[in-house]
Amino acid sequence: MPIRVLSEQVASQIAAGEVVERPASVVKELIENSLDAHATEITLQIEQAGRKRIEIADNGDGISMDEMPLAVARHSTSKLVSAEELFSIRTLGFRGEALASIASVARLTIVSAGRGATSGARMLVEGGESLAFGPLGAPQGTVVNVENLFYNVPARLKFLKRDTTERQQIDALVTRYAMAYPQVRFRLTHDGSQTLQTSGNGERREVLAAVYGVEIARQMLEVSLEDEQIQVAGFVSPVALTRSNRKEITFFVNGRWVQDTALSSALLQAYRTLLMIGRYPMAVLFIQMQPEQVDVNVHPAKAEVRFREPDRVFSHVQRAVKRALLAYSPVPQLETPAWRQSPSGWNFPAPSQGVDPAWDMAAELKYPQQPALPAAEQEENFSGETLPGPSPILEAPRSNMLPLLRLVGQVGAAYIVAEGPDGLYLIDQHAAHERVLFERLRGQPGKTVVSQALLEPVTVQLPQSSAQLLNEQIGLLDRLGFQVESFGPGMFQVRAVPGLLTGMDPAAALRVLVEDFEEDETPLQAEAEARLVARICKRAAVKAGQVLSVEEQKTLLRDLENCVSPRTCPHGRPTMIHLSVDLLERQFGRRGSR
Repeated sequence: MPIRVLSEQVASQIAAGEVVERPASVVKELIENSLDAHATEITLQIEQAGRKRIEIADNGDGISMDEMPLAVARHSTSKLVSAEELFSIRTLGFRGEALASIASVARLTIVSAGRGATSGARMLVEGGESLAFGPLGAPQGTVVNVENLFYNVPARLKFLKRDTTERQQIDALVTRYAMAYPQVRFRLTHDGSQTLQTSGNGERREVLAAVYGVEIARQMLEVSLEDEQIQVAGFVSPVALTRSNRKEITFFVNGRWVQDTALSSALLQAYRTLLMIGRYPMAVLFIQMQPEQVDVNVHPAKAEVRFREPDRVFSHVQRAVKRALLAYSPVPQLETPAWRQSPSGWNFPAPSQGVDPAWDMAAELKYPQQPALPAAEQEENFSGETLPGPSPILEAPRSNMLPLLRLVGQVGAAYIVAEGPDGLYLIDQHAAHERVLFERLRGQPGKTVVSQALLEPVTVQLPQSSAQLLNEQIGLLDRLGFQVESFGPGMFQVRAVPGLLTGMDPAAALRVLVEDFEEDETPLQAEAEARLVARICKRAAVKAGQVLSVEEQKTLLRDLENCVSPRTCPHGRPTMIHLSVDLLERQFGRRGSR
């Protein structure tokens, strides 16, 4: 095939593919333009998750009528002049590609009036072609209207996710910039419904409250560390407030939102040994340094940066976070549990002292709450010393049903020992109770889950992305025994919970339903009910580290025997290990060599 020069239209669409990946990419570029124009108010109106319309209005410096045609031309910018300035960028935008890229894949309308101008101008560009341009009366600032995104690139349009996912992307982006620029008033609406509004008074914690709710904002720990070259500020969560993924970890470098693996590693290193495996903190950190110390021209979407002294930045972030954690929530010294004699004659480890009470928040409904071990030793991450000798063999069960078991006792406040007709059973009390609660809460097909009405409704505030998920699951929650009503933007009232969860904090139960969903999970498709129930049961089940009475242990065994699938928890983890009599005899040398 001969070499050809691409047409201007094809070249523009290729360039747009690097800058405009999805509706959130358009929102990001336009917000950054508004911030570079020194706007103090930014209003966003989104329709159909950005597919149909994205409008962003600001009160910034505006664009003069003479310069408006240049604003939509490729490689035209007011941010820099020479190549040397690329290594000391002080603005968010600098390449001069954003508006041109957007205009090549959508219908773009710009109305703007410069500072001090008596009138403004309007320009319409569709598919990269200018269709209209002329004077128009307008207040100072700029209004950019993007309609029918990717109308001329149907292949790109097909790759967009569900509206819920695209809305979440936009919400996450706007909330991040609202936290980074608390002096700017942000207002975001989706399909006419307001989802975010900040005051613009400069108080970051107030923005945190608007984004995550008052309770989470109150718990967040302030970070502040500064030397001659680097300043780190922001907020991180205490060890009791975690998520199952890294979505709530946000970094801004010189006012620019970046995604940097090294920065995330520095943050997680500060939490090392404090969090359970698979749990991640929430963090919003802002790093300020001389522009010459960071290269922002390394990614088409400007989402990545390179530091001149990466080790220094890594160390500074780690020390800043670690200092905040130690200052606000001193870490107790953990020692090997001392064993004590209980009145019943059973030996149990003494409860740990100084354990964060938040670990007990989702404690059991049926079994009494007991002091829990430290976070690193709870649930499936409970770790005891390994006894010397041959490892036990997990034998495949001949049947899914359990035989009648006789209780022997509890080991390490985490495992129940029982005897069956065919050998010994070691049962993980947390996984076993998960299975029991799961089958009870989900019930039999066709049966109604019994609800327990609350004496007073409990009001819960959720981040907007979580609120959107919950709104879509209201019908499913009704079938599971919850009665939840919308109570304003991001606010819900819980009026009833399933009868099996009456001992669990209703607000915690509601947050569990939405806080850990991944971006592309589809909670309303097949097996949605099972996933939601499993999520609740994991939090509600008795934890490793809770000492159970003899009667409680017997009850758990009986309940597990009655389960349809007693050998695994709802997440597929085994609930027990079976050591047959034959295996025990061979281990003790009663039947020759192994």
